[in-house]
Amino acid sequence: MKLSLPPKTLLLPSPVLIIGTYSPEGKPNMMNAAWGGIASSKPPCISVSIREATLSYHNIKQMEAFTVNIPSEKYLKEADFVGMVSGREYDKFKETGLTPEMSKLVNAPIVKEFPYSLECKLVSQVNLGSHTMFIGEIVGMVADSEVLNPKQLPDIEKVRPMLWGSFGSMAYYNIGNKLGDAFSVGNELKQK
Repeated sequence: MKLSLPPKTLLLPSPVLIIGTYSPEGKPNMMNAAWGGIASSKPPCISVSIREATLSYHNIKQMEAFTVNIPSEKYLKEADFVGMVSGREYDKFKETGLTPEMSKLVNAPIVKEFPYSLECKLVSQVNLGSHTMFIGEIVGMVADSEVLNPKQLPDIEKVRPMLWGSFGSMAYYNIGNKLGDAFSVGNELKQK
């Protein structure tokens, strides 16, 4: 039996995205943001929704750039920590032992240890209430060669990204098993 429930900010699962920014003074910062995703394929864009109370919000508005860094599951503690504390009170790179590397394309740091990062220039922002959605055009991507497939794209089984189970479970998860090939497994239903 289906139940009618009140609206919730619940989308299972959500990616764990580590947003990299610089302050106007050049101090690197990062935050954990689960509310984001691909927004457009042409031009390639990604969105991330952030509260005004965060330092990253102000850094993005001022610098008009950010990176989206994808941590592998071995960086669970570090990814969680950067979502727990404020960059106003902690040097998150120093506390986690992670390394900020300057992007060659945008004025934002890349997390060196993470498998891959998207370099984004801010193209739009939409105030939605509690959060502002920042839309960044993906102008570049940097990736460790070990996580790439033959098409030079990140391979999910090599990246081993984390997933956020949202406020329903308040937990992180790893990826599961491959279920089938996209745009292929559904062909069985076409033949009926």
